Amino acid sequence: MNILHSIILGVVEGVTEFLPISSTGHMILVGNLLNIENSLFTKSFEIIIQLGAIFSVVFLYWKKLWNLENIKKLIVAFIPTGVIGLVFYKIAKTYLLGNSMVVLFSLFIGGIIFIFFEKWYQKKQKKDFIESVDVITYKQSFIIGIFQSIAIIPGVSRSAASIFGGLSLGLNRATIVEFSFLLAVPTMLAASGLDILKNHSSFTFDKIGFLLIGFVVAFITALFSIKFLLKYIKNNNFIVFGLYRIFIAIVFYFLLFK
Repeated sequence: MNILHSIILGVVEGVTEFLPISSTGHMILVGNLLNIENSLFTKSFEIIIQLGAIFSVVFLYWKKLWNLENIKKLIVAFIPTGVIGLVFYKIAKTYLLGNSMVVLFSLFIGGIIFIFFEKWYQKKQKKDFIESVDVITYKQSFIIGIFQSIAIIPGVSRSAASIFGGLSLGLNRATIVEFSFLLAVPTMLAASGLDILKNHSSFTFDKIGFLLIGFVVAFITALFSIKFLLKYIKNNNFIVFGLYRIFIAIVFYFLLFK
């Protein structure tokens, strides 16, 4: 890995973290396309620089993050992801992260599910939608957390899984997107903290520099990505992201395996 790789992956992370298209999956695919060594550090890099994108949420939503009621809901939502992530950390790090075929399969299947689910969601009556994070219950928070935990599989997308869970519970698009933003904070802090704790001894000075570069680039680009998504969902649905997932899975399959 070099500085240019750090910048490119930082941009990829920042742009894709909050879109339902899998930031980790995109970093794995782009990394393979750039012939970046699939080392232990590369896998850690793909996890840790997500903190840069997450800090953009802290920057934009710090008032809501310090709301006690929201904090309690986020803790409840984080529990399933935290437990599953801790139990399956070694399996995910060893066999799933870096596996392009797993990513492509998850992107493709997830895209199909998104399209069909959106068709169902559009038939629901708008009067039934939950239109504020403030009225999300603890039970709903926990269920969204269960959905999010599926994203331990690269390519599923943490935001896609939580959005899918929220929509199935009757949240409107803006509400679940905002809740997904907030839930990313404890989720990625825990994931990055666990990885740093387990692998910090392998980080040399130059590798720490790569992490810092990726972190800053991801933070800046994520600010624009968040604002784009919030503006986009005001008048659009998620079908385009489902189509994109299918398209990108097919394109990268031929780029990497044909």
